[in-house]
Amino acid sequence: MHQLILDAQDYLKGKILTTPVEHSAPLSGIAGVPVWLKLEHLQRTGSFKLRGAWFRLAQIPPGERAKGVLTCSAGNHGKGVAYASRELGIRAVICVPSSVDKAKLSGMQSMGAEVRVSSFPGYDDTEIWARSVAEAEGLPFISAFDDPYVMAGNGGTLALEVTEQLPDVREFLVPVGGGGLAAGFVSAMPKGARAIGCQLQASPALALSLQRGHAVTALPAVETLARGLEGGIGAGPFEIIRRHIHEVALVTEAEIIHATRWMLEEHQYLIEPSAAVAVAALLANKAHRFHGPVCALICGRNVAIETLRRIA
Repeated sequence: MHQLILDAQDYLKGKILTTPVEHSAPLSGIAGVPVWLKLEHLQRTGSFKLRGAWFRLAQIPPGERAKGVLTCSAGNHGKGVAYASRELGIRAVICVPSSVDKAKLSGMQSMGAEVRVSSFPGYDDTEIWARSVAEAEGLPFISAFDDPYVMAGNGGTLALEVTEQLPDVREFLVPVGGGGLAAGFVSAMPKGARAIGCQLQASPALALSLQRGHAVTALPAVETLARGLEGGIGAGPFEIIRRHIHEVALVTEAEIIHATRWMLEEHQYLIEPSAAVAVAALLANKAHRFHGPVCALICGRNVAIETLRRIA
């Protein structure tokens, strides 16, 4: 994985933004140690997902690109695929749950992707359907998280970037949905660093997987504004995460909504609920005592006005 992450970093140079880090005085006061925010929501397409999508699609031989690819996404991976496929000249079919955020849906469509909305509100059921469509149409399926190129591009390059920006930080709060971000991140974080996985309490795939000793790859759909955190964890990402994760912080829907509002009030950043989970863990004191400076990953900003009204 290490060499793949370096390859991803080299490939993405000049294609993606180096997003900034920002010190949070109010969170530092709450945590009792300096807290930094990695503002990856300022990335092109509005999330970290562009990193892995672009690196993964670049592996498709030019002669096979016209046929296209098919993927499943709660939204941000789909936007990344749509953007990267447009740049590379690849036809992209993106399957999304019926609960997809309208801002993410319109973003994918505006970049020329063919978006198909499933009849299922949850991610796991939608992915099963999407894989059957890919097989029926003879299109390669691109996983949003259970793919080494996606893991290397998403979490791996992000870890290298933030380590260079914050060389003294050894504790990281990392959002966990399907596990692609976390798996790549823990593979490239500094030696001796500590990673805390932050999850939605109502859909705790990582926590359950650690308890049971195997990846819980599917969970019943739950009603949440944090759609990127809902569903099971990938088997590949879990095998990596289980060796490196130090703690899992489970936060409630109410705590995530509060953290989303808090970021707007205290830092004047509009982020999506899925991206607020690390901040929610800090505000709700869901992580154990820290031993030094902390970095919380803020991973996306794609949120529709209807969702914002519900949050406000």
